[in-house]
Amino acid sequence: MARQVSRDRLAVLAGLAAPLALAAILVPFRAGFPDTDAALALQLVVTGVAANGYRLAGILAAVSAAAWFDFFLTMPYERFTITRRADIQTTVLLLAVGVAVTEIAVWGRRQHGAASRRAGYLDGINAAARAVATGSSPAALTEQVCGQLTRLLSLSSCRFQAGAAGIGNPARLIRDGRVMSGGRVWDADREGLPPGTDTELLAEAGGLLQGRFLLTPGTGKPLTLEQRLAAVTIAHQAGAALS
Repeated sequence: MARQVSRDRLAVLAGLAAPLALAAILVPFRAGFPDTDAALALQLVVTGVAANGYRLAGILAAVSAAAWFDFFLTMPYERFTITRRADIQTTVLLLAVGVAVTEIAVWGRRQHGAASRRAGYLDGINAAARAVATGSSPAALTEQVCGQLTRLLSLSSCRFQAGAAGIGNPARLIRDGRVMSGGRVWDADREGLPPGTDTELLAEAGGLLQGRFLLTPGTGKPLTLEQRLAAVTIAHQAGAALS
């Protein structure tokens, strides 16, 4: 996470400085090539910054490129004024394409992050399946599963109770990924697990209850449906091993 924040900060600095630096480099040659060539060169810089997938950096790069293209590379020079219609169109396109490339890169970054999270969820499910296959002791199995659930759901703690369900009327994470609390559906997508109480997750096999995992929420971090369904699957694997 810290590494990603550092990358984003560097991208912001690059978005501000790189278009200015390139425009300044092109100043001695501006009379010898079309403005559109300079705009394409600046667009390459914007694309490079936007490829990081950080929206603020990409938009700053697009605005910076358009501004310094106007200031250094269109007549009258060294003024934020454009007199030719073609230069106005080029500047607007430079800005618009830069923003569009940024949005595409942001979408790609989100997809990559989602794919990484799915891979992590599958790793947890596979680990539970391996524990079933190797015949781990009940205590070792439930401890391992609690560790997986803690990481998956950002829990403060997790513990297992054999052959118990509904004691104390806790909230419950059910098979379809919904969280029920006080007879209503809790908005886990926005609020994570209900605070101030444990949420139970049943470990069943063939319709027979083996026990429950009591999930103590951490910081109230939102939980996606994918995370919740992965937790249900892990608990089901544990139930199969305990039966």
